[in-house]
Amino acid sequence: MGQKVNPISNRLGIIRGWDSNWFGGKSFGDNLVEDKNIRTYLNKRLEKASVSRIVIERTLKLITITICTARPGIVIGKGGQDVDKLKEELKKLYKKDIQINIFEVKKPELDANIVGNNIARQVEGKIAYRRAIKMAIANAMRMGAEGIKVQICGRLNGAEMARKEMFKEGRTPLHTFRADIDYALAVAHTKVGALGIKVWICNGEVYGKKDLSPNAGIANASAQPQGQGRQSRGDRGNRRGGRRGDRKESKN
Repeated sequence: MGQKVNPISNRLGIIRGWDSNWFGGKSFGDNLVEDKNIRTYLNKRLEKASVSRIVIERTLKLITITICTARPGIVIGKGGQDVDKLKEELKKLYKKDIQINIFEVKKPELDANIVGNNIARQVEGKIAYRRAIKMAIANAMRMGAEGIKVQICGRLNGAEMARKEMFKEGRTPLHTFRADIDYALAVAHTKVGALGIKVWICNGEVYGKKDLSPNAGIANASAQPQGQGRQSRGDRGNRRGGRRGDRKESKN
């Protein structure tokens, strides 16, 4: 079952919180559509700012938008000009008071959204897809991910028939609910058509009860658990090296 379902929606209420935090009542549908439009607008507007996720909280008259980004400088602008401009644009569009908070993603290499969009931009810039994916995997493992899996689908290298390729390293247990798995789908628009890029990143396992409020999740995002598999592999390499050294000495 874990292979079929979106890993984030599968873990909602267990180890993942919701990105929209409000009580809808009778205007639930309108608020939901409004949230989707705000996210679409901000993702398009801040395309170069490496946006990870957008958390929306509502009170009676105020909408609080928290933008998690790897490049806060681009969002804020010189002396906070760009944020004020963004706030005014959203006020005009939605006729409500809007407050914008910006949070920096400390490890963008471990964020599935940012990784997926980076691969997509590189593929659009005519970099070989294998190279882009392998670099992303190496960076994620170096930063302490427990596992990463990337799938690319479409007319790869301009082939006449579309195909699917998957690259993975470490472990990504999709059936284990306590495994903190981040997932994203990005699209690269190339000359021969669209390529779909799916990214799964495992950041270790969560034990005990987790605070599911969106702000708690943002505060803890920088303190990711270190991958265990990586360390054990390193130890194995040292042991092997030791044995080889012993053999050389015995020959001499």
